[in-house]
Amino acid sequence: MPPDDGAAPAVLVCGEALVDVFDAAPDRPIPGGSPFNVAIGLGRLGCPAAFLGGISTDAHGALLIRRLTDAGVDTRLALRTDRPTPVARISTDEAGHPRYAFEVDRTADTALAPDALPATLPASIEAVALGSYPIAVPPMADALAALAARDGAQRVISIDANVRPALVGDLAAWRRRFATLVSRATIVKASDEDLLAAFGPDCNAATLAQGWIEAGVSLVIVTLGPAGATAFFGGASMTVPGQSVRLVDTVGAGDSFHAALLARLHRRGLLSREALGRLAAADLDDALRYAIAAASITCSRAGADPPNRADMAAAGFR
Repeated sequence: MPPDDGAAPAVLVCGEALVDVFDAAPDRPIPGGSPFNVAIGLGRLGCPAAFLGGISTDAHGALLIRRLTDAGVDTRLALRTDRPTPVARISTDEAGHPRYAFEVDRTADTALAPDALPATLPASIEAVALGSYPIAVPPMADALAALAARDGAQRVISIDANVRPALVGDLAAWRRRFATLVSRATIVKASDEDLLAAFGPDCNAATLAQGWIEAGVSLVIVTLGPAGATAFFGGASMTVPGQSVRLVDTVGAGDSFHAALLARLHRRGLLSREALGRLAAADLDDALRYAIAAASITCSRAGADPPNRADMAAAGFR
């Protein structure tokens, strides 16, 4: 369900937009890309959102623009280019976990470069959401780092690690870029699988989270798949359990979580650096349960198909 007509965007989502091609249905491309999915999720949940990223003028790009518009997402900052749409080819294992192969060489996402950033952001923007491979792959990484450096002092910067080793290549370089973004961030979200991929089997989530909080982050969330999510904030932590679900696949579940978290915080008037710095445990518990419910609904559907407000109401959320 899109936001109210004419609502100024509250969240700017930055990054890639692509099409997912599933091995089981190669002739049916599905709009995707982690930041794109977050924007769709925000719009469907009634949180006014805008998208900043490269979108091709080809047929796939037209499909992406239609999907954003249908969700109520503001596309005026989309960077149209004649470069082709990136493609993610997806297979799933027996547990529903996706495996990705990307075709992104000289594609539309590279339009997001430092010189393509808007000179200023609309005053209504409360938060900037970043994530996935654009945070590590130039020129997108340079653009997002510049945006976070410029706007991080006055707006929430929310980062989803969403590590893609096959795309980012050198993980040591990824860690350096991620650390720079973390120093500007208010919210950092990562899955347990992200931490394993980026920091190795000996990493400790609590230790990493505490280091990020010492760097200035207000809220760190580690998602745990079916086990739920653990949040670290200030000197405290809390874990909210997952929900039982008839699993179809997990594609887009993390994106739905991220979108729902930001949408819930926005609706509660908590999407600001000041509010997140003094976030009450009860408010965080509510936001986590809402985000877990949204991710669970997505897991019950094929592909990245975030819930809308009616879906969330049917799940018991108002």
